[in-house]
Amino acid sequence: MIDLIQKYVEAYGPSAYEDAIRAMIIADAKQYTADVTTDALGNVIARVAGKKGGQRVMLIAHMDEIGVMVSHIDANGFCRLMRIGGVNPQTLIGNRVQFTNGVMGVIGVDNPGKRSLPSYDDLFIDVGASSKADCPVGLGDVAGFVRPFLQLNENRLVAKSMDDRIGCVVLLETLKALKNPANEVIFVWSVQEEVGTRGAGPAAYHTEPDIVIAVDVTATSDTPKGFKMDVDLGKGPAIKVRDGGMLADPRLVRLMRDQAVAASLPYQMEILPFGTTDARATQVTRGGIPSGCLSIPCRYIHTPSEMVDLRDVQNGVKLLTKVVSEAATLK
Repeated sequence: MIDLIQKYVEAYGPSAYEDAIRAMIIADAKQYTADVTTDALGNVIARVAGKKGGQRVMLIAHMDEIGVMVSHIDANGFCRLMRIGGVNPQTLIGNRVQFTNGVMGVIGVDNPGKRSLPSYDDLFIDVGASSKADCPVGLGDVAGFVRPFLQLNENRLVAKSMDDRIGCVVLLETLKALKNPANEVIFVWSVQEEVGTRGAGPAAYHTEPDIVIAVDVTATSDTPKGFKMDVDLGKGPAIKVRDGGMLADPRLVRLMRDQAVAASLPYQMEILPFGTTDARATQVTRGGIPSGCLSIPCRYIHTPSEMVDLRDVQNGVKLLTKVVSEAATLK
């Protein structure tokens, strides 16, 4: 699984520019099911037939990552930028970025000796140009961040896009593990989650699931002066109760919790005061779809060094596989 994680987290794929990571997912998913398609927005949809009378369960994780876009190029070839998704400007100074055409650049800041935190107006991308005429990128060009995958020890993994490539890995490993499930299972690797959960709603509208479980990352409370919540690295995947965009369906929360207990799998309960996932969009699609989320605890979300624990990932796969393999009755 480590090799797969490294391949996915190092792949290029800012929102709306997911071509490279999408191609990887399609190739990998076709190893385990022949029914793999894409829709008009670029969501990847894979299906596994279930037993007659079972539910239609959608598992969804987003393949896009945060990034930046060129908004202006000055006479000396320096590129001003806008964010794609929730990019905090204080994490950007000195970052390296790669554009869709392969051009690399470094993010610099005006008045580097200034002590106050930068805003986007203070930042620029240096692509090595000496004038606007020889700048190898143009207005509207998109860049993703460049950072190698890092394994700190046996379990602690660090990368620039655990959000949500780790969820993409959980889905693929669950697809690999499925054997004659009780439910029809629809796997969706969605686009443009970071800019407003835009791919999830159309995917759910098209496939008409009975139940949706998103797989995404969540914040943790285990760092000095961390968030006031009860989620730590290494203590199991987190079953979402609420976040800043939705209340998870209580029946689905109970189902996941009961299955974790039955399988003696570690789990945590997630109450997140901010942020949201693709489940927010699927919950209000068509006539409404019972939706919830299984979260992988992650430190330093939306920074160049997002950290997860391999055991949480592995137990997330086990729990998700159990939930969709057995009768998914909501009560």
